[in-house]
Amino acid sequence: MGRRGGGKGRPVNGILLLDKPAGLSSNAVLQQVKRLYRARKAGHTGNLDPLATGMLPICFGQATKVSAFLLDAAKYYRVTMKLGEQTATGDAEGEVTVTGPADAAVVEQVVAMLEPFQGEIEQIPPMYSALKHKGERLYKLAREGREVERPPRRVTIHSLVLIDRDSDRVTLDVRCSKGTYVRTLIEDIAVAAGSCAHVAALRRLGVGPYMEDASMWTLDELEAIAEAEGEAGLDRLCLPLDSALREWPEVEVTGDSAYYLRKGNPVLIPRSPAQGWVRLYENAGRFMGMGEVLDDGRVAPRRLMSAAGER
Repeated sequence: MGRRGGGKGRPVNGILLLDKPAGLSSNAVLQQVKRLYRARKAGHTGNLDPLATGMLPICFGQATKVSAFLLDAAKYYRVTMKLGEQTATGDAEGEVTVTGPADAAVVEQVVAMLEPFQGEIEQIPPMYSALKHKGERLYKLAREGREVERPPRRVTIHSLVLIDRDSDRVTLDVRCSKGTYVRTLIEDIAVAAGSCAHVAALRRLGVGPYMEDASMWTLDELEAIAEAEGEAGLDRLCLPLDSALREWPEVEVTGDSAYYLRKGNPVLIPRSPAQGWVRLYENAGRFMGMGEVLDDGRVAPRRLMSAAGER
């Protein structure tokens, strides 16, 4: 997660679903939003390429404690692939390095390849990525004209849905696991179809529990709200901390149990789930944090919010 801490600013707590614009890095957008909110602490939950647009959850304050779970969550993209041209970067910003056929027959082959590419697959990460090789970012090596061996990684493509097709373009909806490189997926599908391709457009529609029907806010909208309503208007756009975990079971905690959990001790809570991660609530529904049900049935504290718990 991209993060910037520090003692300056005000204590904002919550999750903002930002609609990232094209042409800016995720970190550059994060810094703009952090300054606009005058937030003491903020971070994002996984990079989007500068070319990409769409959902970039911004976690303020205590929400950074749930950011790792959003980083690990499934992602939902809409991508348009341009057939017949592969580029050095895998997207429209790179120099064309390979050309191939881009006709109706290739489009049909791409459509036929959607089923085989669903499920668990292997990907070789692209050189233009933030992964490190011997301490150096791969994209830095790529810009120097160097290519190094990258071990394949296993990712899961939960679904591939055809949205549109044209003479040399195919648009897909992709739901995938963390760590999936959509650029690599598009290239691999095109190669399997007997051609080559690159990403012409990419938009992230959803992250974990936040799907395409969730309200996203653009930088222009945030600036307009800040001008009209001030910081109070901006704060109203933030979702509560536990919204990132709403698919987890909920466990109510009594006063004594809450005391021992905050001391770091596992406790036995009646009617807890059999196993796994849970959301903890105390004092008439106030979100306490994340816990895990142990093999013996006790609930152990994992990541707790501060006792003040502003949101």
